[in-house]
Amino acid sequence: MNSNSLKDIGFETPPRPYWMSSTPPSNYPALDKDIKADAVIIGGGIVGITLGYLLKKEGLRVAIIEAGHIVQGATGHTTAKITSQHDLVYDKLIKQHGKEKAQQYAEANEYAIKFIEELVGDKKIDCDFSKESAFVYTQSDEYIQKIKNEVDAAASLGNKASFAEKLPLPFDIKAAVRFDNQAQFHPRKYLLELAKDIPGDNSFIFEQSRAVKFHEGNSATVITENGHRVTAENMIIASHFPAYGGNGYYFARMYPERSYAIGLKVKEKFPGGMYITAEQPARSLRYTPYQDGELIIVGGEHHKTGQGPNTNIHYENLISFASDIYEVIDIPFRWSTQDYTTLDDVPYVGNITANSSNIYIATGFKKWGMSNGTASAILIKDLIVKGESPWVPVYEPSRFKADPMIKNFATTNVDVAKHLIGDKLKPLPKDIDIALGEAKVVAHDGKKVGLYKDKNGKIHVVEPVCTHMGCDLSWNAAELSWDCPCHGSRFTYEGDIIEGPALKSLRTDDLRFNP
Repeated sequence: MNSNSLKDIGFETPPRPYWMSSTPPSNYPALDKDIKADAVIIGGGIVGITLGYLLKKEGLRVAIIEAGHIVQGATGHTTAKITSQHDLVYDKLIKQHGKEKAQQYAEANEYAIKFIEELVGDKKIDCDFSKESAFVYTQSDEYIQKIKNEVDAAASLGNKASFAEKLPLPFDIKAAVRFDNQAQFHPRKYLLELAKDIPGDNSFIFEQSRAVKFHEGNSATVITENGHRVTAENMIIASHFPAYGGNGYYFARMYPERSYAIGLKVKEKFPGGMYITAEQPARSLRYTPYQDGELIIVGGEHHKTGQGPNTNIHYENLISFASDIYEVIDIPFRWSTQDYTTLDDVPYVGNITANSSNIYIATGFKKWGMSNGTASAILIKDLIVKGESPWVPVYEPSRFKADPMIKNFATTNVDVAKHLIGDKLKPLPKDIDIALGEAKVVAHDGKKVGLYKDKNGKIHVVEPVCTHMGCDLSWNAAELSWDCPCHGSRFTYEGDIIEGPALKSLRTDDLRFNP
């Protein structure tokens, strides 16, 4: 590695994804008046933009409402693999859901790959799209049979899956499952081009327009924090975690995890392909064109949001892994993302509840949002336009199977209760001495306050209690944010929302701190 040490490869600057750094920001207007549409979509990520594009092509009037800027949330922080290979999923799907639903899942994600490939070709979108093989590999004897079972299960569903004992990587493996005809791309270059086709003819994209109130009925109504309304025949919640759950109790049926990625330049030539470990801690590898060469993206290190040790350790672990197998020249990018996992690892896509015929949801993609998000947009488009989709049964949000969902439901919500109730019983530190770049939760003037001292010595004060359901927040040193360990809301050190489900910023206005 060059003269940079592990401490000066970017840790003095905030994390930023390569996808964001290599594309211009979007600049769509904020909603400043009441409007009507055929469909209002909450969220401008891969689901929202793809669905808006599809519905507009069908002649519907579309309004996309985005709290920040489009394609800057989870979609802008992905590793951007477009695959139907989602860890070791198909053997488990067949056992838990049956072969018919497993087939639907496989077909939906394979269709998504082909859909993106054809759209990129038809529209001539320059988004670094390339066909690649995808591998799940292991270096542990424990996973050899599991990989063999996965090969058999995937192949029985029609996936082009095969078994491998060697990979073109600089280390030995014990076994791998290989999927051919998979793909990768630059998600922002792709989606920003699709977004250009949406505005016009009474269709809109609105940025900086956080939706805070939702009303169901024959016509749905969405109200932004500035009081402006969008009334539409159909409402689609595509905001990663549902901004509106419609009594579907989604907060109790998913859990959030953070994972990490670094973008590095190395001396060696990358052999192509996309790779991820079967065992934990997860390690994934892929490349993307960068400047006059390649950027290798190394990902992994997932943990539940708001839980675990100093979050910078996850970047350091990925750097250590990369340095062991490559001669690293530079590490210009690092970033993290948040993923929601459902009780049975299959996303919730379709009608938000069994009683809501014109309200739709797409959430819980785990770590596979590029293919599942695209499939979700196609599924919901078909429900709105045709009233049916062949993929409904496997993605049905109202499903609830006894095994394994009850067990996972109990585990997930015991963990939430621990942070909702248990954290409030812990004594707070008396010591309020705080260093530059440090954060603490302290008791001060009879109140709990969260403190962060920035590099200029200014102390930023918030009430470290999530505005969603009242869970105590934890400090995320890697991202300089206050994170909720219950449902994954995240806030800046100034109290602003980074991502929901929270709809209100942290309380700061009447908090005072004088050390």
